[in-house]
Amino acid sequence: MKELTHYFNEKNILFKTIKHVDPKELNSRKKIEIYCATGIDKNYYAIFILNSKSRFLKKNAEELIELCGKLADLQGHNFKKKILLIGSPLCSKAKEFLKDNEWKVHQDYK
Repeated sequence: MKELTHYFNEKNILFKTIKHVDPKELNSRKKIEIYCATGIDKNYYAIFILNSKSRFLKKNAEELIELCGKLADLQGHNFKKKILLIGSPLCSKAKEFLKDNEWKVHQDYK
């Protein structure tokens, strides 16, 4: 979590609270890190961190959006900012699909 806060501090985004959510709480078996955060600008952030060796495809992007929907139901509110931090190759169609659905994708994490 220290790396995560340091990463966002470099981008001038500060959080009041950050909470780790276990993927099992969302009935997911994916190897993904999920965080809910509240910024000092009073926006709610859903942060997903994914590191894999295989390419992230549009099918994976659709699953990620479903996972975010489950997270919104679990937390009881919608997220203003949805962020994917990815360290693996990313398909251009998946990136466009996420941007069309108001996600921010950062490929420079780790």
